[in-house]
Amino acid sequence: MNRLQVHVQGVGVYGPGLSGWAQTADVLAGRQPLVMAPINLPPAEALPPAERRRAGVSIKLAFAAGFDAVRHAGADPATLRSVFTSSGGDCDNCHAILETLASSDRAVSPTRFHNSVHNAPSGYWSIAAACRATSTSLSAYDGSFAAGLLEAATQVLSSGESCLLLAYDSPYPVPLGALRGIPYPFGVGLVLTAAPTAGALAMLDLSLGRQAPSRMADGPLEAMRSGVPAARSLSLLQTLAQGRQERMSLEYLDGMSLDVEVHAAA
Repeated sequence: MNRLQVHVQGVGVYGPGLSGWAQTADVLAGRQPLVMAPINLPPAEALPPAERRRAGVSIKLAFAAGFDAVRHAGADPATLRSVFTSSGGDCDNCHAILETLASSDRAVSPTRFHNSVHNAPSGYWSIAAACRATSTSLSAYDGSFAAGLLEAATQVLSSGESCLLLAYDSPYPVPLGALRGIPYPFGVGLVLTAAPTAGALAMLDLSLGRQAPSRMADGPLEAMRSGVPAARSLSLLQTLAQGRQERMSLEYLDGMSLDVEVHAAA
């Protein structure tokens, strides 16, 4: 694979004890401690009331991180390509549908069926942002963040247009949670551009390798990184928050890694 170089224009983050990029950057840069607390998600911004009532955790999570990243970048969400990536999609909805199918009354509600498709968040995003730009939804198990970053970078460089990457995961209820143990919700958004712009945080140089995933020195942050597929982004986010130059490896597929060289903006 040829090396891919893209620029980070904006970041958004929501997770346990993390509410938006400004506060998250202070935690990752060591300016304030991480205080683990239940995630506090705002309503699904800009959706009409009917769609907002249908929005589950995965949609709210994607929206919270997405609009945070767009505001940080000073970008117009109506013009951005997007890549949505999640290891499991709407886990609560999946659980509810399976519970219904296992009952005597197997009639699945139209709303649950509507939200069961993996690209439901991207559809709701297009409504909320009045966005008609191309959108891709994908999943790659624990490598979902790296797969999404690779896809978004490829789209940026092939089209010359900016792209919003959204990675998000939430826990499965019992009993599925016993088999796929995601401890809490986590979402991250990145606005990527082909050329450096005013206020850009860093340039990312991407290549494929076979390195072990980079780990974090802080115990709670490492537990979050290793426990939630979307939080595999945390080592990259910490480097962005600290404004450092660093090379790291993100978990990808079949023993491969996505290697990232971060070059902080001058």
